[in-house]
Amino acid sequence: MANFEIPITDNDLEHILRLNMISGIGTITYRTLIEHFGSAKTILNSTKSKLESIPGIGPKIAERIVNGSKELDVDKEIRLAEKNDVEIVPISSEKYPLNLNAIYDPPLVLYIKGTIEKKDAIALAIVGSRRCSYYGQSQAVKISRQLAQIGLCIVSGMARGIDTNAHLGAINGKGRTIAVLGCGLSTVYPQENRELMGKIVSHGAVISELPMNTPPHSRNFPPRNRIISGLSLGVLVIESTLMSGSLITARWALEQGKEVFALPGNIDSNYSRGTNRLIKEGAKLVEEINDITEELGPLAETLHISDNKKIEDMRSLTLNAQENKIFSLLSSTPKNIDEITIESGIPVSNVTSILLILEVRKLVKQLSGNRFVKA
Repeated sequence: MANFEIPITDNDLEHILRLNMISGIGTITYRTLIEHFGSAKTILNSTKSKLESIPGIGPKIAERIVNGSKELDVDKEIRLAEKNDVEIVPISSEKYPLNLNAIYDPPLVLYIKGTIEKKDAIALAIVGSRRCSYYGQSQAVKISRQLAQIGLCIVSGMARGIDTNAHLGAINGKGRTIAVLGCGLSTVYPQENRELMGKIVSHGAVISELPMNTPPHSRNFPPRNRIISGLSLGVLVIESTLMSGSLITARWALEQGKEVFALPGNIDSNYSRGTNRLIKEGAKLVEEINDITEELGPLAETLHISDNKKIEDMRSLTLNAQENKIFSLLSSTPKNIDEITIESGIPVSNVTSILLILEVRKLVKQLSGNRFVKA
């Protein structure tokens, strides 16, 4: 999916932020306006009649732009962000996350507390119910820790239950994690996650598209979920009732062309009904992290996390040093076992065992004449 092409010609953060703070103006509306007026400043200085003449811009939005924007204290918003060590990043910035910029309706502005790095594009969202079983909590910690240890950034919503445990697992794995809130960043929600929020900031970032003092209203969470999936290559749902918001995140992922994974659960448990339904509808069943990495590998290969450096086959991240050395020597061109032994410098007996392991894991395919290729 190509990045969202939006002609932002006015780099004045104040004007873009003022528009972002007006209810009803998202990236789609902003693109329509900018194509007619050329800059955020010109939009704000336009008359109500000129604004209403633009297709899709009705009298309510025009009224908010002309009169409502004047009531907004943008300087106060910027000062509040600075006080809370929050950076305000518009979609035009190079700091704006690569994955998020590729969805249909990315946020016009992001509030970021912490740091988002280019390598965080290799990310998996892990979400689930706030009320969850011990099984769900332990699996969220284990899977997120294992994925974080091999280099994936874990994205979630810092809610109680599965979200909290997904962030903790990533932190325990000394990896990267991003939390997307459904409120402004001057608010900690839920309150008991204040300490966790600090840890997430140290291992990644806490972000929001909402102005700093926005309370955690229920209407904010469904749109928030599109950001969780938008930041990620795929979404893993761990425990979900049929009414859980995590299913909304899965739907966003499908609309964005992302992979959807689900952890199977007890058929008698209400916590498993949402995830089991996802599996019935085509989500990939997850029993181990290889079920995730083998699907995300081809997607990761299309991304660039640093200049002139392409992501390598993600499947190699699950291998130990010797396995990875042999796997990296293979390609779609057949190579016989003698060549592999010489190039790897590993004894032939070990090479044979490792190739067998890789073949069982469906990473390598054996051809006639003791020749091997990547599967």
